[in-house]
Amino acid sequence: MAKPEPKKQLDEIVEIVTRHPDGANLKAIAEQFGPRAARRTLQKWLKDLVKQGRLVLDGDRKGAKYFAIKKSAAGVLAERTLQLSEGAQEVQLLISRPEEERRPVSYNREFLDSYKPNETYYLSKTQRISLQKIGTVEPGEQPAGTYARKILSRLLIDLSWNSSRLEGNTYSVLDTKNLIELGQAAEGKEQTETQMIMNHKGAIEFMVDSADSIGFNRFTIKNLHGFLAENLLSNPDAAGRLRRIEVGISNSVYLPLAIPQLIEECFDQVLATAQRIDDPFEQSFFAMVHLPYLQPFDDVNKRVSRLAANIPFVKNNLIPLAFKGVPRDIYTQGLLGVYELNRVELLRDVFVEAYERSAQQYAAVLQSLGEPDPFRFKYTKAIKEIVGDVVRQAIGREQTHRFVLSRPQTILVEKKDQEQFVRLVETEIYSLHEGNFARYRITQPEFSHWQDNWNSSVSDQP
Repeated sequence: MAKPEPKKQLDEIVEIVTRHPDGANLKAIAEQFGPRAARRTLQKWLKDLVKQGRLVLDGDRKGAKYFAIKKSAAGVLAERTLQLSEGAQEVQLLISRPEEERRPVSYNREFLDSYKPNETYYLSKTQRISLQKIGTVEPGEQPAGTYARKILSRLLIDLSWNSSRLEGNTYSVLDTKNLIELGQAAEGKEQTETQMIMNHKGAIEFMVDSADSIGFNRFTIKNLHGFLAENLLSNPDAAGRLRRIEVGISNSVYLPLAIPQLIEECFDQVLATAQRIDDPFEQSFFAMVHLPYLQPFDDVNKRVSRLAANIPFVKNNLIPLAFKGVPRDIYTQGLLGVYELNRVELLRDVFVEAYERSAQQYAAVLQSLGEPDPFRFKYTKAIKEIVGDVVRQAIGREQTHRFVLSRPQTILVEKKDQEQFVRLVETEIYSLHEGNFARYRITQPEFSHWQDNWNSSVSDQP
């Protein structure tokens, strides 16, 4: 009969390793565990804990260290209230003082200059390893954006709603679902709230559609702002353009940069620094810290940072960060800690907890999904190109079939696929509505003009 697992001893070993956020080697574990187990027995128990997913082994031989993974006893991330570290609680206490008791501060360039990619880390090694483990859903290399496309319909609702909620948007999850899937705006809501949700939808689709080309570069970040700020700024020309005006932060003593040349210089430095960070979770969190701190745009900076934080996850086929369950007040306090103190502890706790919640949610979502249609996946770009052209050129119902029929040869659709391709494109065109046209890079005026022309061609028929 097999000897039962020494649960008490295993729990104690995990507790020992947990007290070492930067990892514990075998010698350190043995010293703290004491002479109650032979070295070989301790090695076996550590190996068992790694197999169980309670510890992670990093490195080999003398340099090997064990790290604790924050999970519940069942191996599933626990649904719980946000637990703050001592440093986070200190930040919270400092920025919770009345404004008149907090010292006014301006942008601190040294905070950015002092960060050295792959040398400086805001996330501990334990946190990075833990997040990598829970965020990886499909081993092996796949094209960028593969996982995000599988869960896109769910991601559009979750991330659009949560990011908008953090801005004070009063749409419910159901309101958001009806708007995104059916194009139905919720009654009694401000138009700006509806616009905010739709802007998120377009920005998320842009990231997923362009997964192979997005990154921490001007094209990506400025276009994310262009999507998110559409029809929401007093100056429409400011969408996607770096800030040229002074801005203030509500309920804060922080004053961002005001000189356009310095804003542009620091913006490029933030992007260049982020681009050089190898770890996707550190890269994501760096964006959440430094993009809103700089305030490179007239407004909508926090929304840009939340979507930009997902760039590494979309590109590397990791579970996305949907900000599920993030309390708005604590998130705001975390940002104030960055703005006024250049301290990241509180925002870091929010980030780690939010990612763990997303991992729990999307791991379950993936199990309920079937495999994506490989034919549609193969010709995604071609389908979007033709559908977009039909709308932008306001091609009527009668002319659409001829137009679509003429295109496969020009965009290198394999001959054996052309008949199925034409049917699929026409199905996409007939399925267009207010809630899904943005994925084809179509603007609202373009869609309205096409829709009027399309509907008039029906009424003209005898």
